[in-house]
Amino acid sequence: MNEPVLAIDGLSVEFATRSGPVQVLRDLSFRVQPGETVALVGESGCGKSMTALAVMGLLPQPNGRIAAGSIRLEGQELVGSDPEQLAGVRGDRISMIFQEPMTALNPVFTVGDQIAEVLCIHRGLPYREAMRQACDALAAVDIPDPARRLKQYPHELSGGMRQRVMIAMAVACEPRLLIADEPTTALDVTVQAQIFDLLKDLKQRIGMALILITHDMGAVAELADNAVVMYAGRAVETGPVDDLLHAPLHPYTRGLIGCIPDIEGDDPEAMLAEIPGTVPALSEIGPGCAFADRCPLVAEICRQAKPVLLQRAPGHLAACWKA
Repeated sequence: MNEPVLAIDGLSVEFATRSGPVQVLRDLSFRVQPGETVALVGESGCGKSMTALAVMGLLPQPNGRIAAGSIRLEGQELVGSDPEQLAGVRGDRISMIFQEPMTALNPVFTVGDQIAEVLCIHRGLPYREAMRQACDALAAVDIPDPARRLKQYPHELSGGMRQRVMIAMAVACEPRLLIADEPTTALDVTVQAQIFDLLKDLKQRIGMALILITHDMGAVAELADNAVVMYAGRAVETGPVDDLLHAPLHPYTRGLIGCIPDIEGDDPEAMLAEIPGTVPALSEIGPGCAFADRCPLVAEICRQAKPVLLQRAPGHLAACWKA
């Protein structure tokens, strides 16, 4: 097997609070192979975006820190790297599309200047050549009349256009790994489909690997090869997407799939399923399974000891006493 583009082993992230350190990621491990799409799935607050920030070296400071574990990009250890070294990696070998482009893009610079800056820093291009390649990058993400769009500011573009600009900036240096954090947030369904098609096309054209952060199981089914289901900062199930969708092992994964509306069912007006309760506060998780209070299969052992992530089928792992 080829060396993975990204290898995360035993990653734990904690934040300093007035009442002491709180772990927001706990012993997280997974791999991303060359050309592969891995989805990080779960409810808001489960640790998906925090995983991405840890990989990018962008944990909020001074409170956030990596307490344990390893993050290797093509064999290069990123944990403990100095800020200058990480700055050379970000935007070049690894890039990220953030949730809200209106806040990620600088409102006082044109989109052309912002894309060109990436090329000047990481490719050492003169400004004029960087602008030419920025125009090509906008054309590559299907923005019409890219030469005119180069001179526009973020507020002059629609939400879908801004998201395409973010993608153009992220892939300008043809990274080995792209992290897409909820890339279609607040976009209408038609534009969402266009963005997903664009990501699939760019992934194939550039040959990059992709981490898709989402709570949308439909997006997972369409784009991902493998998935990591996260709950309260831990991976509770990992494996090929087909296995997770058609033979889920963890009750939480089954709950997420059950929340998908069945528009082809016998009763189109049937109530949507829901997972009862809410995600527990990370500072209040007990010695057992964090999902125990919401789980329909809970047993006494679930409240007494944390289940470990074990292989239940080839390539399919679950952390559940009842799996």
